[in-house]
Amino acid sequence: MPAKGSATTVLPARHSSSVVAAHPAQRVHGKGGPVVSRHATDVDVSARRHDFAYPDAQHLPDATTRITAERLKERDIVTLRGLERVAPNLTMQSINGTASSNFYLRGAGFNDFTQNNMGPVLTYIDDVAYPYSTMSDGQMFDLAGATVTPGPVGTEHGQSDTGGEVHLHTNNPTDVWHYGASQDIASYARSRSEAYVSGPLAKGLSFRLAGQTRHGGGWQTNPLNGDHLGDADLWALRGKLQWKPDSHTTILLGGHFTQDNSQVVTSVPVHRLIGTQPLPHMQSWKEAEWSSRPAFAKLIGRKAGIKPSEHNQFWGADLHIVHDFGPVTFTAISAFETEREGEYTDQDGTAQSQADTYRTIDANSFTQEVRLSNSHPDDRLQWVVGAYYQRTRMNQRFFFDYTDYSARRYMMATSFGMNQESVSEFGHLSYRLPHGVTIWAGLLHELDDRSITGLQSQIFGGATQNFHAESTASNQFAGQVGVSWQMTQHALVYYKMSKGFKPGGFTANNTQIQAQLDPFKPETVLTYEAGFKADPFPNRLRLNGAAFYNDFHNQQILGTVLIPNYGPLSEITNAPKSESWGFEGTIEAHPFSHLFLTQNIGWQRGNFQNFPTVNRAKTNAYYAQHGVWKAINDNFAGVDNGQPKLTLNGSADWRQPIAHAYSLDFGPDWLYRGSQAITPGGTGFYRLPPYFLLGAHVTFRPASGKWEATLYARNILDRRYAESGGQATTTYFYIPGEPRFIGGRISCGF
Repeated sequence: MPAKGSATTVLPARHSSSVVAAHPAQRVHGKGGPVVSRHATDVDVSARRHDFAYPDAQHLPDATTRITAERLKERDIVTLRGLERVAPNLTMQSINGTASSNFYLRGAGFNDFTQNNMGPVLTYIDDVAYPYSTMSDGQMFDLAGATVTPGPVGTEHGQSDTGGEVHLHTNNPTDVWHYGASQDIASYARSRSEAYVSGPLAKGLSFRLAGQTRHGGGWQTNPLNGDHLGDADLWALRGKLQWKPDSHTTILLGGHFTQDNSQVVTSVPVHRLIGTQPLPHMQSWKEAEWSSRPAFAKLIGRKAGIKPSEHNQFWGADLHIVHDFGPVTFTAISAFETEREGEYTDQDGTAQSQADTYRTIDANSFTQEVRLSNSHPDDRLQWVVGAYYQRTRMNQRFFFDYTDYSARRYMMATSFGMNQESVSEFGHLSYRLPHGVTIWAGLLHELDDRSITGLQSQIFGGATQNFHAESTASNQFAGQVGVSWQMTQHALVYYKMSKGFKPGGFTANNTQIQAQLDPFKPETVLTYEAGFKADPFPNRLRLNGAAFYNDFHNQQILGTVLIPNYGPLSEITNAPKSESWGFEGTIEAHPFSHLFLTQNIGWQRGNFQNFPTVNRAKTNAYYAQHGVWKAINDNFAGVDNGQPKLTLNGSADWRQPIAHAYSLDFGPDWLYRGSQAITPGGTGFYRLPPYFLLGAHVTFRPASGKWEATLYARNILDRRYAESGGQATTTYFYIPGEPRFIGGRISCGF
């Protein structure tokens, strides 16, 4: 049930998701002044009926997917990775089953195990950019909605990027009292609890406090001893204090804290690269082997018998100041975010200690953004200018246990520091011409400096290597131009060209030679996009779509480097030339009373036009045959980029009134993701198989909306599928997805 008093509500439409827009330099105003978030959901208090959400966005030329809070709850989306179930051309995958995630949007993305580089797709929460996606762990509660924006961004707000952004919008304080809670219980003793309270403290001063806890849900078992794995153990709090000293000023102070001690899903090996030991034999796909040696647990300072798990703490604070001077509006956003992570994974997926890994991350990030924009959204000329500053500091340490790997038989650690600082200036303007035509243009300039320091590789009981520092700097421009035409009241077409930029960085995992620390280059992309939005039968049928072509230069890709007498290691490198193209669309239909249908469609293709690298498959095959590591170099020119070609998600919802006092909503939902390569040019076990998942829900609520009860199911058919995958020294592994979950939820709000 949507949180009462949300500052971002569409009435009376309850839930919908569509490919919609956030127009350049255009802001949304709600009750009591401007909404702080540029992407905040439009407030519609007119008497006109809307059966589809976000009607105003149908007049805005972009391909952003907007998802209501109701849709997020209905589809049981409680983590960032769940957004791939409601947005097209989006793939979000856990790194080795942990809270860290890799994003791929329209084929733009890369696998960064160490999470010390800026991703092609950035995460924002309430206009605050999170440079490392893990920092957002545990914050998907008390939401007002979410948006997914594909393609280059940065000329209107925040930081430049090449792939796009995922933006979460949380509920703001209210000037009247509201409170509520929900309890969710499901299979495998999974429990989720949420609560919030919001209201005034004094004239012009209001607050909101919300929290959540998660427990249980572990569904993996170890066939060796019957132990189980995967239980959640997380709690999080968020507080906001809003002060409106006058009708032109809004000051919003927010803070949050997350403690995550959850166990993680562990890997299942699918192929042995090194050695002759047979892979573990599982009676069920819900089984997996793991282990931890007491000596390794003592080394990392954890209790003996530690399971694959997180020991993470995140906290941060942000300050938003908005003042309307009349002709212009001033916005300032200051934020500080911290990450304290301790993460244990058994990556080889066996009872042997061949790739057991523990890492610690101590990171913080400070960001400052200022913007000036015109205050009147009805003016023909809309504009925004601003500047953005980011400073991050990080220290990581990786521990590896190779005791049962005959070629090494030792424990080792790699540690390093990371310093980064960037500043950018941006501007964007649009002008509305006669006959429904609008033109716009934006420009961004960014300076980025980053360095990796103090990297040390230590073999316990053996040698210690120290590596000298490396640094890299970027100085780039990005921009956008476009035109749109509102052909009729219910039909819009647009075309735009965008250049995106992302700075370079470093690969720091398991470093053995200095050359591994050579920085990879910045990534740039020139994106061409054409789209349309149409309501051919208002309140009955909505059709939105966009086609795109991405021309990448130095695309950052996880490639392979071979270390003599050691083996192949992953390394982020650059593909000098690559491309991707495709389309995405949303169909929303209300063919007759009570029935509502939504279907998101994403299709994309891509290939490398020039990508010289080590061919991991051929190199592994040579070692298997000759017992000697020899790099088999190749150029993947013409090879597919490996991203899923087809992604589908949708739902059917029947809304049935009962005796004028109650309503019953029920229906299925579905998700399909095509095959995905987990290494460039991968075939066979180097690819994740395609999969189809089916879910359903039934919700009963009174007309007052003060409470609701829901029964739901995910993966009803109990399909076996792989959510992500990778390599760990001796094996290639898959991270299995969740089995069937059946649950119930009761929510109330006043």
